[in-house]
Amino acid sequence: MSQASGSVANRLVQKITSKEFRNYFMSTVTIADWKKDPAYISGNMTVALCVYSGLFMRFALAVQPKNYLLFACHATNEVAQLVQGYRFLNYNGFTGKKNEPKAVEDTKVEEKPATA
Repeated sequence: MSQASGSVANRLVQKITSKEFRNYFMSTVTIADWKKDPAYISGNMTVALCVYSGLFMRFALAVQPKNYLLFACHATNEVAQLVQGYRFLNYNGFTGKKNEPKAVEDTKVEEKPATA
């Protein structure tokens, strides 16, 4: 390996091992959304992103040479959006069971005295 390519390889390794790159690469922003309140999920945006990812997955395999990295990125996004779509449908009662929204504050229920 030449000196120039060694230098490039060293810089690449330094970038990949940097804290900033790892934070970006290992970001769980979308996956962390799976634990957030489903009341904030936009059904329209979820459908649009599912269609978008599906189209680009097809495109990634239609071009020459096939772009497997693009396919993998959009396949990951497709799975994430399908999970969000299921959560949206489940929350809004389309699956037959509706989740009740979580209470913001804990309220105490007063007990009524038993009557004889």
